[in-house]
Amino acid sequence: MAGPKLGKKTGSKLGKAPTKKKQKKEPLPPKPLEKEDLFISDGEGTDGDFEEDDGGFGDEEQQEMNSDSDMSSDLDDPFAADILASGDADDGSADSDVDSDSDADDTDPVRKSKAIDEERERVKEDAEAELQLNIKEEADEFRLPTTEELEEETHRPPDLSNLQRRIKEIVRVLSNFKTLRQEGVTRKDYVDQLKRDLGSYYGYNDFLIEVLVEMFPPVELIELIEAFEKPRPISLRTNTLKTRRRDLAGVLLNRGVNLDPLSKWSKVGLVVYDSQVPVGATPEYMAGHYMLQSASSFLPVMALAPQENERVVDMAAAPGGKTTYVAALMKNSGIIYANEMKESRLKSLTANLHRMGVTNTIVCNYDGRELPKVLGQNTADRILLDAPCSGTGVISKDESVKTSKNAADIQNCSQLQKELILAAIDMVDANSKSGGYIVYSTCSIMVDENEAVIDYALKKRDVKLVPCGLDFGRPGFIRFRQHRFHTSLDKTRRFYPHVHNMDGFFVAKLKKMSNSKSAAKSSVQSDETQDAETIESSDQQNAEGDDKHSEQKGIAKENGNNEEVAGDKKRKRDVQKHSDKKGVGQHGGVTKNGKAENQSVATKRREKKKPPPREEIAKAREEKRKALREAKRKATMKNKA
Repeated sequence: MAGPKLGKKTGSKLGKAPTKKKQKKEPLPPKPLEKEDLFISDGEGTDGDFEEDDGGFGDEEQQEMNSDSDMSSDLDDPFAADILASGDADDGSADSDVDSDSDADDTDPVRKSKAIDEERERVKEDAEAELQLNIKEEADEFRLPTTEELEEETHRPPDLSNLQRRIKEIVRVLSNFKTLRQEGVTRKDYVDQLKRDLGSYYGYNDFLIEVLVEMFPPVELIELIEAFEKPRPISLRTNTLKTRRRDLAGVLLNRGVNLDPLSKWSKVGLVVYDSQVPVGATPEYMAGHYMLQSASSFLPVMALAPQENERVVDMAAAPGGKTTYVAALMKNSGIIYANEMKESRLKSLTANLHRMGVTNTIVCNYDGRELPKVLGQNTADRILLDAPCSGTGVISKDESVKTSKNAADIQNCSQLQKELILAAIDMVDANSKSGGYIVYSTCSIMVDENEAVIDYALKKRDVKLVPCGLDFGRPGFIRFRQHRFHTSLDKTRRFYPHVHNMDGFFVAKLKKMSNSKSAAKSSVQSDETQDAETIESSDQQNAEGDDKHSEQKGIAKENGNNEEVAGDKKRKRDVQKHSDKKGVGQHGGVTKNGKAENQSVATKRREKKKPPPREEIAKAREEKRKALREAKRKATMKNKA
């Protein structure tokens, strides 16, 4: 039984020795000579030791009680020394491995992180290159649909995703047409396809899409149409007759209305983002502290800039937003004539005037073209004409405009607007100390309703354009397609929803130079070509015929040219008047020998006489311009000489 005990203890001794070596990490110095001596000298004694161990255990127990130095050295057991030597070697290799592992641990994370970053960059570059390649391949593969494909599309429900993709591709091609165009396909083909796709996708009729395509480049056109699909922000105008903007904003914020000041250009406007209460039914609204009014409606009144104690006419006043703004700026002084032609809209106009506390306004119900006869000519200081229009700038409020308007509607609106602006100019007093201004505005973006109307007024009356006083907005068109307008039209202002985040609007400000109805010399002498379309009725043309002929005669006499033309026309007119006088007697207009019948026939002929054709008028004006240019050239040559 002593054998197993000896083996167990010996194993424990041999197992503990290597652990001590590892903890100290100090390998013992090798003693190869001593080990060899031990193996040689004790080679025959090992068996004897085991035999002695078999016989008695006194020596072994005594060995166990020896000091730890005997256990660490193990000189009595050669096998233990051999194991310890191998342990020392293992310790040395382990120590070297630990050192190398520690060095690797220090460098491997950095190396691995760099490798990971490089791999990520490489993958990212490959993905970007592949994306660009796919885009290029897709761009190169885009082709306009053939006639057969378009025919098939008409028999199927519209594929909106396909239409949108094709619209984007066409816009991209048109923006860089030289490099991206398809062989054998013209720009007109792309534009025609774009018109069809826009009409199908957004629901516009052909006329309106064609006009918009002519006015805007492709990229901006898409931005404009997309802006028409979104509603404009709700805006309020503070009534300064009753409160201040700061006080009103504080009260509305307490009621749960999330709002901010409208912009830097307005001192009374507030924009509403959302509200927990209806902003059109608050106690403040009922008390007249503010008016629900679009931001674009502020602009005409700001351009008009009415002064206190003036006489102002609002020719199309309902529902009263602009009229009450004018009254607030005038501080309820002076007189405002608020005219509205439609009787059904007078209720809202009068209700808003009472609610807002306006006391200097007279409401009237007349056709704006007849106002000069009612209020008198040359009697007003300032005129505000927010003319009836097609509404092409407020499609976000009324989507029916997309399909309901055509060329005839635009021309009818233009005709009415030109008559209204002439009436407005006739009512203004050019000798007013503080006024003499007319502001013309529309909620349309059509050129025929805006620049064409102002250009017509410049030619028909002695007025000039002045700056609107608005430091933002795009200038009006001077040239548009075949039209050539007066160069001062760049003082007008256009506003677009995709640029200014407000309804499409046009504002122009005119200053009346004299109370004469005849056109100014500067407009006659301008080198701009005359608009082909005349808009006055035949009665107006007959009434103004004498003024035109006298003007032609005066200009011809000044320049020494066209005297014969003007003289012939005057002689014909004089002969006609002389024959009319000859046929009228002293007795109630009845003469002997039936001459009264001749007088009636001549009168009928004179009534049926048609105005000269447009070609003749244009030709005569062109001759006058040539004569004026020739006279200027000769005068310049004389001055130089």
